[in-house]
Amino acid sequence: MTTTTLLPSWRPGTTRDALVSFLDQCRTVPVADRVAYFDNDGTLWCERPTYAQFDFYLDALRRRVADDTALGEREEFAALLSGDQGRVAALGLPRIALALAGLFEGQTPEEFAAEVRSFAATARHTTLGRPLRSMVYQPMLELMEALRDLDFTIGIVTGGGTEFVRAISEDFYGVPAELVVGTLVDYTFTRDPEGRPQLVRTAQLLGGVNEGEIKVSNIQTQLGRRPIFAAGNSAGDREMLEWAASGRHPGFALLIDHDDAEREFAYVGEAVSLDGQEPITAVAGRQGWTTVSMSREWDPVFSPAE
Repeated sequence: MTTTTLLPSWRPGTTRDALVSFLDQCRTVPVADRVAYFDNDGTLWCERPTYAQFDFYLDALRRRVADDTALGEREEFAALLSGDQGRVAALGLPRIALALAGLFEGQTPEEFAAEVRSFAATARHTTLGRPLRSMVYQPMLELMEALRDLDFTIGIVTGGGTEFVRAISEDFYGVPAELVVGTLVDYTFTRDPEGRPQLVRTAQLLGGVNEGEIKVSNIQTQLGRRPIFAAGNSAGDREMLEWAASGRHPGFALLIDHDDAEREFAYVGEAVSLDGQEPITAVAGRQGWTTVSMSREWDPVFSPAE
């Protein structure tokens, strides 16, 4: 790949220069150590005004309530369907999340993945109106391509549901399911009516939400390879970025700063499950990470609409 085709959606400047320099340095790193992990929500695709996974659950809820109106009377579901954010906040995210997870209790992994893919094929962003696939950040796809050209192993380490992201990761990002680490739902081993073994989903989490220190622990226990590159956008990515930047090889921590209210949304990324967070942009400045200004350094922001 020539310098004229490398990272074409990244505008010239210090961030692009830093990435190109890192890619050049990595040529001296053993291929086995060339590992890069990306957060998903807010790092690879848009997470505002609501997470794509939440939209998927809400879509499923509406379809199920259409078949069973009594389901909509459950307190958590009634709050969601009303659109009253105050009612939803009063119940709390953990309670809402477990209620939504229960919509798929008893499904096999294959059945759940099929529902996710069906949703992803037709869903559109709730405010921008773009197809879900086109809400992926084009500059990040180019960065992944540049890393692959250098034989990097690329994984996704997300606070989102593991199985949700695995269902679309190969299609959207070229990342195989086994390289996705996220928040895990527990499974039950059982048998179908013919006596054949199967796994079915429960409505319970296996471990905690995959944010903060848990991200690093889960990388080791589930993937077993330390990254020399990591990209994120929120306080929930802090420890993963610190870990990637502090190894024995040249390391790189990339923070996406959502400062583009015109083309996307302007906000500071926060972790869902962590309290008392220092603004992640302040952490990045103090630790010397490379911060991407979406408004100044990406052109375009999103991948082309189909």
